[in-house]
Amino acid sequence: KKTRELIITMADPKSLIDTLSQQVQASDIDGGKGTLTKLKIWMLEISGPNATQESITLAATALELGVLLSVVDEDLDAFARNLSQLKPYYAALSSFASSPATDRKCHVLGLNLMHLLVDNRLSEFHAELELLTENEANTPYVSFPITLERQLMVGSYDEVLNAGSHVPDPSYGFFMDNLLETVRDSIADCVEVAYKSMKLTDAVTMMKFESTEELEEYINEKREDWIVEGGMLTFQPPPAGSKAVDIPSMNLIAQSLSYATELERIV
Repeated sequence: KKTRELIITMADPKSLIDTLSQQVQASDIDGGKGTLTKLKIWMLEISGPNATQESITLAATALELGVLLSVVDEDLDAFARNLSQLKPYYAALSSFASSPATDRKCHVLGLNLMHLLVDNRLSEFHAELELLTENEANTPYVSFPITLERQLMVGSYDEVLNAGSHVPDPSYGFFMDNLLETVRDSIADCVEVAYKSMKLTDAVTMMKFESTEELEEYINEKREDWIVEGGMLTFQPPPAGSKAVDIPSMNLIAQSLSYATELERIV
């Protein structure tokens, strides 16, 4: 009896996909998970060598929406699972003579590259690039993470920080937030070596915070040895009785960024 009810429920996957799409757009995470589960059960029924191009395309579309739903939910484990389940359907579609790409394929490929970049899985990142067609690589969804990776490799952290304001889709914001934190940590490492102290307002600008309050929150969470006093930020309190010594701050920053970049290339 349950099987019969399930078959009736799964009779119209297109309708379920439309529902899932609406739930993703509305950030209805619980509802979306329920709909996705039903679609995955339907996928079990259509799997096998006799699956049609239409059914494979529908299954791929459902899993693409599952990937987007996991981003809304900020669930990286679900993101990885849905992507892993999706790839065989992409491979199956490529075996058909005339198989247009699904509407969200480049969007999903771009999000996957963002995920690999944030996790610093650069070998996997470049392996994925090798699988892209020229047209896919040139879409805004995919070219965005490719450009980010190049900027990171040459130490153009300022450009990476600015990139957060022009992502190709809001779904990229989750990964950009994580990437920006990593870049800010790198800048902080360089700044505390290059400077003894600086104005709070200068540090806010350099690290691309929107306010001194955001900077102070960052310091409390990650840089407890930094001292905030009188609108100034001190990184290394000078020893008692010592004289102030000028240091080539900008040169040290450039060297530190260069060292960090070279280390990333070696790794």
